[in-house]
Amino acid sequence: MNKYNSYKDSGLEWIGEIPKHWKELPLRYYFDYTKGSNGQKLNKTYIEENKGEYPVYSGQTTKNGILGYVNEYEFDYSFPLVFTTTVGAKFMNTRILQGKFSLSQNCLVMIRKKICIPSYFQYLLSIDFEFRRELIPTIIQPSLRMEDLDRMTIIIPTLSEQQQIVTFLDDKTQKIDSLLQQKEKKIELLKEKRTSLINHVVTKGLDSNVEMKDSGVEWIGDIPSSWKITKLKYEFNISGGGTPSKEKPEYWDGDIPWVSPKDMKSRVISKTQDFTTILGVNNSSTKLIKETSLLMVVRSGILQHTIPICFNSVPVTINQDLKSFEEKKDMTIYYLFYLIKGHEKNLLLEWSKDGTTVESIEMDFMMNSELPIPPNSEQQQIVEYLDEQTEEIDTLIQLEQKKIDTLKEYRQSLISEVVTGKIRVCEEDNSLSLNPQTV
Repeated sequence: MNKYNSYKDSGLEWIGEIPKHWKELPLRYYFDYTKGSNGQKLNKTYIEENKGEYPVYSGQTTKNGILGYVNEYEFDYSFPLVFTTTVGAKFMNTRILQGKFSLSQNCLVMIRKKICIPSYFQYLLSIDFEFRRELIPTIIQPSLRMEDLDRMTIIIPTLSEQQQIVTFLDDKTQKIDSLLQQKEKKIELLKEKRTSLINHVVTKGLDSNVEMKDSGVEWIGDIPSSWKITKLKYEFNISGGGTPSKEKPEYWDGDIPWVSPKDMKSRVISKTQDFTTILGVNNSSTKLIKETSLLMVVRSGILQHTIPICFNSVPVTINQDLKSFEEKKDMTIYYLFYLIKGHEKNLLLEWSKDGTTVESIEMDFMMNSELPIPPNSEQQQIVEYLDEQTEEIDTLIQLEQKKIDTLKEYRQSLISEVVTGKIRVCEEDNSLSLNPQTV
């Protein structure tokens, strides 16, 4: 790729030098901004009651930012508008919008008022905003205001260069995005394979020729004839937790890990975001949980999708949204771990109050739920087999995730280099080549 003939200092820290003939102008010189006049009324309830064909964009970043579709629209533009989210952890996420649509809360659009290529500015702002996000202290509620946009200075290539940059980046980022989709699909297939493997082994065993019998439980089906059906309450001592008073500084910043749902992100946990003191333990409903127990989230919005569970490698305390399991009879916590991971959807339905996936588990339903239990020696064989097999699958998932991270970093780097003039592109520039077999 080529460089420009001469450069100058842009005066902008994150950009550095730019081609000498490019300009630096306020963003407001090229764009007007609006949040739309119907943002407050366009909530999920309104959308449900007024379904139609026109998208409502919001501050969310899932589903391409679309909150839903209604039978009316506020904006109708035949040329691209630059959209950005404005509030919360996902603020300053940009995209291009066009056609008929409306805006809900926590977002805005930038409408060009001078001749320019809006898609170039979307690419530029996606990099500019990334830099600005890093400057905001974590203790501050992040937001993007119109007055912030008014104060922004941007760099302006010639109109023909803007178009060349957009043509180049559209082509290259689409190729990268296609590779990302392939990698993400591969990860989903690997996760499905892992779940399917666990699902089968924890209810059917390792011997495909063994004699089977009806378990009497619909979601379990047939089980090996030597297995039993038991209730969770017979197999484990189950304990809850609590939160020491936040108004007592002496209860916090000690050396005892205090586990809450936000810590439940790995199979084994030893460190937490918060620590309590022995004084906090003695003066609250939390208590010490011995190491190598099984911890499970029983109240959280995440239960709509999964049941977070893990082992603790050190003594910990837990908050009121978790339960701990300690063995007292025949079933091991390691077998229970795989039983839950293999049948999360079924168990969430079994353990919810009205038979639907909700944000809390009914303890009486959980304690009295019927589960399969192999002989102890077979439990150990199953656990050892699944440890080996799932580790192999997890390693493959990690490798694919690293490739995804590398592609995303490369995508951002490419955009940054091009929109700031570090790399000069022209219409026939096809020097970027990605091989999906090597990336």
